[in-house]
Amino acid sequence: MIYLKRFLLFLFVLSAISSLSAQVKLPALVGDNMVLQQKAKVNLWGWASTNEKISIRLGWNNLPIETIADADGNWKIAVDTPAGSEKPYDITINAANTIVLKNVLIGEVWLCSGQSNMFFPVGREDKTWKTGVKNYQEEIKNATYPSIRLFTVALNASPTPLDDLKGSWKECSPESITTFSAVAYFFGRDLYQKLKVPIGLISTSWGGTKAEAWTAQSVLEKEVAFLPILQEDAKNEKVYQEKLETYYLNLINERIASAENAPKDQFKKPKKEPNKTSYVLYNAMLHPIVNYTIKGAIWYQGESNSGKAYLYRTLFPAMVKSWRAEWNQGDFPFYYVQITPHKGQNAEIREAQLISLKIIPNSAMVVTTDVGDANNIHPIDKQTVGYRLSLIARAKTYGENNLVYSGPIFNRMKIKKQKAQLFFDYAESGLKKKEETLKEFEVAGNDQVFYPADAKIEGKTIVVSSSKVKEPVAVRFAWKAIPEPNLFNNENLPASPFRTDNWEIKTEKK
Repeated sequence: MIYLKRFLLFLFVLSAISSLSAQVKLPALVGDNMVLQQKAKVNLWGWASTNEKISIRLGWNNLPIETIADADGNWKIAVDTPAGSEKPYDITINAANTIVLKNVLIGEVWLCSGQSNMFFPVGREDKTWKTGVKNYQEEIKNATYPSIRLFTVALNASPTPLDDLKGSWKECSPESITTFSAVAYFFGRDLYQKLKVPIGLISTSWGGTKAEAWTAQSVLEKEVAFLPILQEDAKNEKVYQEKLETYYLNLINERIASAENAPKDQFKKPKKEPNKTSYVLYNAMLHPIVNYTIKGAIWYQGESNSGKAYLYRTLFPAMVKSWRAEWNQGDFPFYYVQITPHKGQNAEIREAQLISLKIIPNSAMVVTTDVGDANNIHPIDKQTVGYRLSLIARAKTYGENNLVYSGPIFNRMKIKKQKAQLFFDYAESGLKKKEETLKEFEVAGNDQVFYPADAKIEGKTIVVSSSKVKEPVAVRFAWKAIPEPNLFNNENLPASPFRTDNWEIKTEKK
């Protein structure tokens, strides 16, 4: 009898464990307070038992929707969403268990990624580089927007692609905005104020990271030009492992020599920064998001790639192309920020970003030469950056006609005797200077020696010349680490740095 009772208890426990493991589970992104992209087919997905039936009831649709988990327990279904509104919905998911997602809104969803200037939070964190944005106390105080929803992806790195990540959706409030991406917030806030529909912002960024960390391994292995990146990773890993081996060897010898057989802590264990290796952030902080339907993406990164700026011309577009392929939503909008002037940066990374405009379809770039800080790689005026990103989205994505969203972009040059005439896009309303004279123009002849140039506005063009250059062949504008240009269009948007020549630059052979 005792054995029978034990056997029945065993079966009960086994049944309970089996039932628990069979419960339907959802990724962190599919949760309470989320925003789903309006008027679209959006994905809901998760995990369950093999061949388990999942029934979903949407708050905006009375008819249940059903799907079945595959042999590995994975399930995904695309559902239609209505027009965006501030009406909250519930979504009920039934299988072996029931999950009710509450306070779900329908609106516009944007992915926000990059390195530290995208990560840079609204609020201040003492004794760190997170100094807070301009007027951060006032910004935090006024940040009550319950229809703006925020999701911060927890920092993580992985050598292989992950299916899930850590984080949760939060309503925008003074409490939640303090540690959220400032650029993402100001972009989303400006959109919300114009569109009057809920905004969902997914912030996935990490300071000090290179574009290759956000790029899939298969993309890097496919292109010969990118293979040296992986070769360098392998070399760095070998050096790290050798240091680790030496550390443990020293530790062994120390403890053997110690009468107490206790460590003396004479040796420091070598540290490895998890975010410095290629594709590890794509694996951990981007791949788990690709099922989530988005409207577009904003990007603020490039500082860590400035040493190999010439390679960035192809690496950055390749990264964007691969993201779009992963999402399978076509060429969704991709808007990014050109690096601000700083003593540790160079003109070549800004040029790589400018060139990428012609390579990446459905893209646009914010110029920040007027809001940088020569001594602080994290300038605190993130409001202007977010606003200019929202200008782009309003014009290019949301159809605000006649809205100028870019400063002047160099188009072509015409030589007229001893002068060079420069023509620009996004200058239809005219050009203007701030201060008496135009600054940061240089001109060179065939000797490739550049001299400061006199520059004047003539209609929608700039005419430059120098008494030291009788036959000009090339012009450069704001071509240095810390330029202070003052050329704008009449919409007060700054002109991008540029050069008309294609002479060899420092990072070309790196």
